[in-house]
Amino acid sequence: MKTLIVLLGPTGVGKTDVSIRLAQYFSCPIISADSRQIFKEMKIGTAVPDETQLNAVKHYFIASHSVHEKYNAGIYEQEALRLIEKLFTAHNMVLMAGGSMLYIDIICKGMDDIPSVDVETRNYWQNLFEINGLKFIQDELKRLDPVHYSKVDLSNYKRVLHALEICTIAGKPFSSLRTGLQKERPFRILKIGLTRDREELYQRINARVDQMMFDGLLDEARKLFPFKNLNALNTVGYKELFGYFEGEYDLETAVNKIKKNTRVYARKQLTWFKRDENIHWFHPDQGNEIIQLIEQSIH
Repeated sequence: MKTLIVLLGPTGVGKTDVSIRLAQYFSCPIISADSRQIFKEMKIGTAVPDETQLNAVKHYFIASHSVHEKYNAGIYEQEALRLIEKLFTAHNMVLMAGGSMLYIDIICKGMDDIPSVDVETRNYWQNLFEINGLKFIQDELKRLDPVHYSKVDLSNYKRVLHALEICTIAGKPFSSLRTGLQKERPFRILKIGLTRDREELYQRINARVDQMMFDGLLDEARKLFPFKNLNALNTVGYKELFGYFEGEYDLETAVNKIKKNTRVYARKQLTWFKRDENIHWFHPDQGNEIIQLIEQSIH
């Protein structure tokens, strides 16, 4: 049976090097499951593989779209599944690598059929938010969908607005549409997780942020600053520098915020992934053991 190897883990753990080793060993392409590396304007801040790494193995969904395009997990599911089907005509194995939890889950498990939101509904709730503020839309969500209200990140106004939009379009609570039923995929899935001791991971994250700044992240963020309200740019590494550009704090504070928020995100990723009992966990240095597991699983 055709096999999709899913290599996942927190940001900064070392997925790129391991993915390239595996792809070269098994002669297969890599599909990125990173919701930000997909944008061509955000190369430095998202730690896109360098030219040597990209030339070593065929990669997909790396710098393939623009921040100005409408893009989300649902579109990724459609595009990635079509690509996987095509790649399986020439390969028995395809490697997916990344750390975006929703992107990985949507390929492995599918997503609920949530209706599309029309412009009129989106503008309706956006205008109410701009006029009345965050507390108002929080209260509206509590009234329309108390179940989702109890679970959603209420400080994230975009998620609150999205839930209200769906409630309006569907005529029922957003939570009632989220069945969580897993879809069957016509290929085998093997999940491999990479992890490190927390202190080791945090040191790598801090060092990587310093390297990004050295490589020109400040200039990259400055070019994107006029488009700061785009959803793609609500991203660690950019939003902190946007605050610096707006005079909220100095550059040293901005860099420290990037390091802190990246560490927080890494913890969230690990918490999310640890719920999945189907993940086989390894240290990135255990490349031989990972290869052995894959060979045992596909034969």
